[in-house]
Amino acid sequence: MNSPSAVPKHSYIGRFAPSPSGPLHFGSLMAAVASYLDAKANKGQWLVRIEDLDPPREPKGASEQILEQLNALKLEWDGEVLYQSSRLENYMQALNDLSERNLCFQCNCSRKRIKSIGSIYDGYCRNRMNLDTKGCAIRVIADEIDLEFKDLVHGNYKKNIGTEIGDFIIVRRDKLFAYQLAVVVDDAFQKVTHIIRGYDLIHSTPRQIYLQQLLNFPTPLYGHIPIVVNDQGQKLSKQHFATPIDAKEGPELIHRAFVLLGLSPPKGNKSAPVQEQLHWGIKKWDMQTVPKLANIPEDKPAKE
Repeated sequence: MNSPSAVPKHSYIGRFAPSPSGPLHFGSLMAAVASYLDAKANKGQWLVRIEDLDPPREPKGASEQILEQLNALKLEWDGEVLYQSSRLENYMQALNDLSERNLCFQCNCSRKRIKSIGSIYDGYCRNRMNLDTKGCAIRVIADEIDLEFKDLVHGNYKKNIGTEIGDFIIVRRDKLFAYQLAVVVDDAFQKVTHIIRGYDLIHSTPRQIYLQQLLNFPTPLYGHIPIVVNDQGQKLSKQHFATPIDAKEGPELIHRAFVLLGLSPPKGNKSAPVQEQLHWGIKKWDMQTVPKLANIPEDKPAKE
């Protein structure tokens, strides 16, 4: 039985939003599968958004490769793919809104200085005038308020924006819009109601809810699944040489993802066509069975 949701099923909109820093690996596939199953189990839409805001880190053709991988694994999205690179004017509008209300400021503090004060920004540049904007980032002012949300996997999660996070960056020094601002603007634009993603992003959620409140955007429901780690305890990523998924191994990959997400697929399903496995997964999906862990080993023994 599917776990009840606070949002009526007919209005469910979920999304998968990879950064095209390379092809999908098993860790990113886990996030795709979890968000897809949750959307379809709730008779909702599943959107795909390509978060291509960092050109220096985006190999040519990576976006197309990601979409090809999703297609090959029958993870079919609804509507058109949204590219963040086409949304710069919208991010600027949000930035101007915050700026006009004096909710953000220029900051030229170095990473070395931030590290020296314990990594939580202390507001040093809030009242500094006439900074050379060429070398500055832009930070949003973080008020000392508690932000709490109920994670669909882990339960209540609370952070004080001012004392535990501090003023955070919304435009980088290189003038690229930061992830936190762009994702909030796009989730509101696409009317996303449910965000299922990796646990490594749970610390970003209070920042995003804070921005949603400042910009008068609705707040989706959030669920954070365990991230997949290698035998060194490192998150699977391009940085740690994660192997790109091979669509030819699709049945085994989907079966493995189901196991790590707390489903109990029949052993015989391991070689079943991907579409058949996904159909089974949609029927059996239950957020309450997802392990309440921050991470999970890639080679975790399967209980079949």
